Amino acid sequence: MSTNKFEIKKLKGAIIGLGKMGLSHAAIVGANPQVNFVSVCDTSTLVLDAFKKYTKVNTYSDYIKMLDKEVLDFVVIATPTKFHYPMVKYALEKNINVFCEKPFSLTSDEGVELTEIAKRKSLINQVGYHNHFIGTFRELKRLLQENVIGDIVHFTGEAYGPVVTKEKGSTWRSNPNEGGGCTSDYASHVVNLIQEVVGHPIKINGTLLKSIYSKGVDDAVYSLLTLDNGISGVLLVNWSDETYRKMSTSITLQGKKGKIICDATEIKIYLKDANQKEGLEKGWTTKYITEFAIPVDFYLRGEEYSAQIEYFVDNVMNKRQGTYNTFEQGLYTDKVIEIILNNAKQN
Repeated sequence: MSTNKFEIKKLKGAIIGLGKMGLSHAAIVGANPQVNFVSVCDTSTLVLDAFKKYTKVNTYSDYIKMLDKEVLDFVVIATPTKFHYPMVKYALEKNINVFCEKPFSLTSDEGVELTEIAKRKSLINQVGYHNHFIGTFRELKRLLQENVIGDIVHFTGEAYGPVVTKEKGSTWRSNPNEGGGCTSDYASHVVNLIQEVVGHPIKINGTLLKSIYSKGVDDAVYSLLTLDNGISGVLLVNWSDETYRKMSTSITLQGKKGKIICDATEIKIYLKDANQKEGLEKGWTTKYITEFAIPVDFYLRGEEYSAQIEYFVDNVMNKRQGTYNTFEQGLYTDKVIEIILNNAKQN
């Protein structure tokens, strides 16, 4: 045992769900110098056998057994949405801080209960909307706060990608009761980004859902939104677009003084007149993610994935609730998604 009285105590962390995102989180958590990665849980014996063979973490096929046996400071839950409620609730009741993948909950009623438990127990909580850890979107929010393009006239929030590009057998993505569908799964990223960068949606003025390849759920959503600050705009999301190699998210804002187009790689700013304070010339200025990227200790798939976990871990270490992607913010996104889906049924 070390006798160094200045040695920093590491947090004990675990992961439930070892799919694509869960494995990414496992790599990031395992590389974090503030964490002792102690256990994982999944139903796949193939995945668990690999962890047994190549790592020292304890493996479980039952999350209740893991949470009962291990003494944990935090858990990352990266399972399908339908499992979020029971898993998050059980972890919170065990006084464990929770990072939960998005969408937060299957219904807003579930989300309300989980949010209240976390608040009552003063537990650190976070939902995995990684766009808030992309530097260009943070710069977009800052520029809007500085009123660089003046009063906003209109916005467009978009996302496209090749998730469902052919008719296929039934999976959770094709089951609305399991969080499937483009609006619930894909569009939630864009809604959450609009919510935290531009303004909170409070009214849906019309929604069109389209099923392209799926049966029973939507593959695209087109919706007219009004925000709490009076700004109106359009949500355009399609996860059956083969012209994109991976998910591409962007926000465009038209203001009285100019225009901004922002995505994960660059931010383009058009001004009618130069802004000396910001060092922006009249006309177009393009700035790239390299100027705004958040530095991380371990890079995987994009700095935003590591940055969000590092942010969560740092908050747990310092016993403070973060301001990015709280359960409360994730709950608001779930409520907006529900309103959009209900609006579509009325059309």
